[in-house]
Amino acid sequence: MSILITGGAGYIGSHTSVELLKQGEDLVLLDNFSNSKPEVLDKIKEITGKEFRFYEGDMIDETVLHKIFTENHIEAVIDFAAYKAVGESVQKPVEYYINNVSTVLVLLNTMKKHGVKTLVFSSSATVYGDPEKVPITEETKTGGTTNPYGTSKYMVEQILKDLYHSDPEWNIAILRYFNPVGAHESGLIGEEPKGIPANLMPYIARVAAGSLKELSIFGNDYDTKDGTGVRDYIHVVDLAIGHFKALEKLRKDHQGLHIYNLGTGVGYSVLDMVKAFENANHVKVPYKIAPRRAGDIAVCYADPTKAKEELDFVATRSLEDMCRDSWNYQKNS
Repeated sequence: MSILITGGAGYIGSHTSVELLKQGEDLVLLDNFSNSKPEVLDKIKEITGKEFRFYEGDMIDETVLHKIFTENHIEAVIDFAAYKAVGESVQKPVEYYINNVSTVLVLLNTMKKHGVKTLVFSSSATVYGDPEKVPITEETKTGGTTNPYGTSKYMVEQILKDLYHSDPEWNIAILRYFNPVGAHESGLIGEEPKGIPANLMPYIARVAAGSLKELSIFGNDYDTKDGTGVRDYIHVVDLAIGHFKALEKLRKDHQGLHIYNLGTGVGYSVLDMVKAFENANHVKVPYKIAPRRAGDIAVCYADPTKAKEELDFVATRSLEDMCRDSWNYQKNS
């Protein structure tokens, strides 16, 4: 039995592939390289010493998915195939809805045809919109999203709830990520955005490396301790382990719809992150204050209790680990 990982060469997909291969899982990866590189596949093999099957294709193409399900004995799917930049989604809403929603409909339809009803879905804390209070539990109201990226994830969550309501044989885990950062400790895989990074940590790393002049901090007038936005940053390897824990939960329960926050429960401001990166790596990160970015909110961090109690999942890597591993990957790339 194999696990299909869509978006398997991407940032979170590649790290999750590494962790699942280390656990002895048999993997099939699908990616169209729209936001990843083919050489990542070799690096996954180099880190793990394990083989896996790979298909290049787009998840909107049902013929590709049908081929995968026909040629492999797929037990479950972990779906990472989505665009993920909040700011870009405000500029390109149609592209985000096609890629993040329509593709999932094609995937679910194909899974249904082949009798595969186990899914781990990559969602986001952006489904909470601008939360009424923090920390955010899984019971916090969703909707009221502030950008098309978050709305696309909210839409898919609704689709999955409707699907489960129509057929309780489905076995679904919805994982609401907070802010993934860091890289594998080997420095072989990490976050590699094309163009100017939309996410904070790779932007900081590129400024520290001198490939970008300075970091733009979008807004210093939020209602936070230093005026900059506060987020819950989780190491990508911890996040990847969370997916394995979710998969184990689905195997044990056989059916159900489960929702989990994956975060640390600690909020750090943008300026906290800059200082932590400088201290961990003994580098300077020049920055300037820029206007607020459309779609951003002031504060967002998790209450991770449910994942601890039901998945036995706790993020263990520190802020220093996140900063050090990000810099290590930047130096190696």
